[in-house]
Amino acid sequence: MAILKHIASKNADYGEAERYLIFQHDEYTQKPILDENGHMLIREEYYLDGINCDPFTFAAECQETNAYFHKNQSYNDIKSHHYIISFDPKDRDEHGLTGELAQQLGVEYAKENFPGHQALVCTHTDGHNGSGNIHVHIVINSIRKYDTKPQPYMEFDRDSKAGYKHHLSDRYRIYLKQKVMDMCTANGLNQVDLLTPAERKISEKEYWAKRRGQKKLDKHNAQLEKKGLTPRQTTFQTEKQYLRDAIDTVASQAISQEDFSRLLSEKYNITFKVRRGRYSYLHPNRSKYITGRSLGTLYEEKHLLQIFQENSTSQITENPVPDISQVVNSSTPTVSAYTATTTEAPHTFLFIKSDLRLVTDLQHCIKAQQSQAYAQKVKLSNLKMMAQTVAYVQEHGFQSKADLDAALSDASAQSTDARNTLKSTENTLKNVNEQIHYTGQYLANKSIYSDYRKSRHKEKFYDDHRAELTLYESALRILKEKSQGNKLPTLKMLREEKNRLTELQTMQREDFNARREHERELRTVCSNVDIILGTSQVQNRQHEHTQEKS
Repeated sequence: MAILKHIASKNADYGEAERYLIFQHDEYTQKPILDENGHMLIREEYYLDGINCDPFTFAAECQETNAYFHKNQSYNDIKSHHYIISFDPKDRDEHGLTGELAQQLGVEYAKENFPGHQALVCTHTDGHNGSGNIHVHIVINSIRKYDTKPQPYMEFDRDSKAGYKHHLSDRYRIYLKQKVMDMCTANGLNQVDLLTPAERKISEKEYWAKRRGQKKLDKHNAQLEKKGLTPRQTTFQTEKQYLRDAIDTVASQAISQEDFSRLLSEKYNITFKVRRGRYSYLHPNRSKYITGRSLGTLYEEKHLLQIFQENSTSQITENPVPDISQVVNSSTPTVSAYTATTTEAPHTFLFIKSDLRLVTDLQHCIKAQQSQAYAQKVKLSNLKMMAQTVAYVQEHGFQSKADLDAALSDASAQSTDARNTLKSTENTLKNVNEQIHYTGQYLANKSIYSDYRKSRHKEKFYDDHRAELTLYESALRILKEKSQGNKLPTLKMLREEKNRLTELQTMQREDFNARREHERELRTVCSNVDIILGTSQVQNRQHEHTQEKS
C-alpha cells in the first residue's frame, strides 16, 4: 500500500534538506538529534543518490542553477518540492522489499517523472512511529535545469523547457499517483487505489496533531497515575475524529437530512450545514466549518443520503401497515379514541403540527424526470413521509381505513363549525366597532347640536355648521337603527364589549386554525395511505399476473 505525499518548500537553504536525509531528526520537532558532544547523529541506514547533480553538492548546484536563470530570488518563491513514497510495512516481510530495491525504484521513478530537474533520492528504512515502513524521499529543485521532451501530463510548452518552474497540476498529480500504483503492481508490492478519494481522509496535519496530542495526554496520565489517580481519557481525539465518530453514530439512526441535523445538534452540539450539495460540520469548539470532503467520502452527501434511504426503508419494513390494508374495504366504521376526544372537548382543542407532507408522484413530476439527482431526493423524501404516515396511524390508534375516513369527516365538520363561529364573532365585533365609531361621532358633535337647538337664528347657524350637524344626525340615525329601539349604549360599555369580543375572536381563531391544520394533516395521511395501499395492490396484481403466466 504505497502512498505518495507532496510538500512544497520556500526554504532557500537546500542544505537543510540534505541534512534531514542524512542525519537523525526528532519526528515531532523536526530538529536534529545531537550526541553528547553536540554533533548530529548519522542515520543508521540510508541510501542516497543524485540525479543531474552530485548528492553531496546538491545545495550549491541548485543555487548555481537559480542564479543562472535568475529565478527563486524572492522570499515567497517555492524553492524545492519534496515527494515521499511510503511503502506498506508488510512489503518488507511478505514481498522481500529492501532498502536497496526501494532506492532503485525511487531513482527510476524520479528520472521518469521529474526529467530535467536536479534531484536527491534517499531511502530510509526506519519509518515513523517505529512502524518500520520503507520510504523514499525525492527532493527536486523547483527550476528545471535541462530541456526535456514534452510529456502527456504537461499543460504548457514551458513545462518541458529549462529555466521554468516545476508545475504540479491536477493532471500531473494524478499521473504521479498512477505511476506509483503501476510501480508497485509491477514489482508485486501491496497497493491500493490512490485515485479514489479515501473513505476516512487523514491529512498529514491531522496525523501529526493526533501524535502530538497523544504524547501530551500520555505524559499527563502518567503524572496522574503517580498520584494514584485513574485517568479518565487515554486516547487523544482530534476535532475531525470527534466529528467522524459523531456522524457515524447519528447516520446509523437518521432517516432524513433534517433528522440527521437535529440528532447532531442534540447529542453532540454539532451544527450541520448544506450549501450547494456540500455538507459541512461545525465542531462545538470551532468557529469555522469543516467540510465533509476533508473528513472523507463517508461523510459527504452521496453516501449519507444512501444511508438515510436505507434507514427509512428498513423502518417501513419493520413497521408495515397491515391493519389498514386488511380492513380497507370494511363496511363497519368505528370511531377512534382520537376522534372521540376532539368531539367531547371542541373548545379546548390542542393540536401539535407534525412535518407530514404529501408523497410526491414521480410519474407526474417533470423536474424529477429531468434530474436524476432530484428524483433521488424525492424518493428519499417519499420514503420518509411513508414511514411517518405509518407511525402517525399507529400512534393515533386508527384500526381501519374507515376509522381514518371517519376521523377526517369529523375533523372537517368541526373545522366548519369553528369557522362559522369565528365568522359570527367577527361580524359582531365589526358591528361594535361601527357603534364605537358613530358614538364618538355623535358625542363629538352633540354640543354643536345643542347650540343649534338654542340658537335664535337656526337657519344661519345650520348653514355655518352644516357639516358637523350632518355628521351628528347621521350618527344618531345609525345608532338608533342598531339599538333597535333600546337605550343607546355608552362608549365605555362598547369598549368593554369590544375587548371581550377581541379576546374571544383570538381564542376562536386559534381554535379554528388548529382544527383546520388537523383536517389538512388527516387529508395528507389519507392521501399517503391511499398511495401506500394503491402501490401494494398494484404489486399484488402484477405478482398474480406473473403467476398466471407461469
